[in-house]
Order: sequence, then structure tokens, then C-alpha cells
Amino acid sequence: MNRLKPVNQPGDIPAVYRDTPISLLLEYHNLERQFDSYTNAALLVGMCMDHRKHLHIPDNFSYIIRAGGANLRYSEFKVSYAIAVGGVRAIALIGHNHCGMVNLVARQNLFIDGLVENAGWDKEWAEEHFRHFAPMFEIGNEVDFTLSEAKRLRLRYPKIAVAPLLYLVEDNRLYLIDEGTSVGSRPS
Repeated sequence: MNRLKPVNQPGDIPAVYRDTPISLLLEYHNLERQFDSYTNAALLVGMCMDHRKHLHIPDNFSYIIRAGGANLRYSEFKVSYAIAVGGVRAIALIGHNHCGMVNLVARQNLFIDGLVENAGWDKEWAEEHFRHFAPMFEIGNEVDFTLSEAKRLRLRYPKIAVAPLLYLVEDNRLYLIDEGTSVGSRPS
């Protein structure tokens, strides 16, 4: 987690994001900026479906796609819609620590038993379901996955600003992920 940059004041926001919806997101959520009024979304937020996360943002400020691990690979049509029809020009990709999509194999029995007990599934169906889908949704490491997903989205949508962020569940704050020269480096 030493690659996280806190945003405790407006000056902590990198110049590349200043005066953008990404800066506004950080100011609303972390800095308690007074809400502006919106009739159209300014931003697309891609974040995990985890119930422990809640963004402090104004109504109508953003589209939000929630998917396990903030993995938007299987939501790409929705991303395209928000850009093409919704007119958003920025994406905040928000991973979080203690994500359930990390090390899914460790939760295999819990997953299978839960489907059998809670949903009434046959054990063999539950096992096959896990074997088929777990590799698609395993993210590895929250920070590295968020960076790689940001890079993928930048390549797919070259005119769209994509900011990789991490939400810490302990303090409910957003942190910038230091991209340095890693796989998710910002475009020039």
C-alpha cells in the first residue's frame, strides 16, 4: 500500500486531473467540497460491488458501474454507452483493499457451500460454476489490477482520462495510486 497517495488538500491532486471531474470526485469525497448541482453526469465511476464502500458525491454527478474487483471487462458496453451517449470524458476506476475478488481459490469451499445452502444449488453445479467463472473474476492484487485495468481502458478509449484510485475501507477515503513507470502509466 506504499504506492498510495493521499488527497488531503486540493494541492495533492496531480495537475493532470485538476479542473476535471476526477478532481471534483476527490474534492467531494475526501475534502467535503460543497455539492454543485448536476443535470448530466460528468464522470463514469467503475468500482467494486462491495457493500463497505459509499461515495460522497452529488446527485447526477456520475454514472456508476459496480462490478466485483472494479473489473469492467464484462461491462464494456455500459462503459461505451456512458461515453458515447452520456458524454462522459473521464473514468475514475476505484479498487479497494480487502477485496473478495483477490485469492478466490481460498474462498472456493465457502462459495460452493453458500450456493448449496443459500441458493439451493446442487453441489456439482456449484463446483462447476466456481471452476468456470473464478478465473475470469480473480483480480490478483487490488492495486496492480486497478493499474492494469486503467491501462486497458486508456488503450480502448484514448480520448478519455482514466484515474486509478483505491478506496481504503478503514478510513473510507480515496487514494491516488502512484503509477510511476508501472503497467498503468498515465498517457502523456
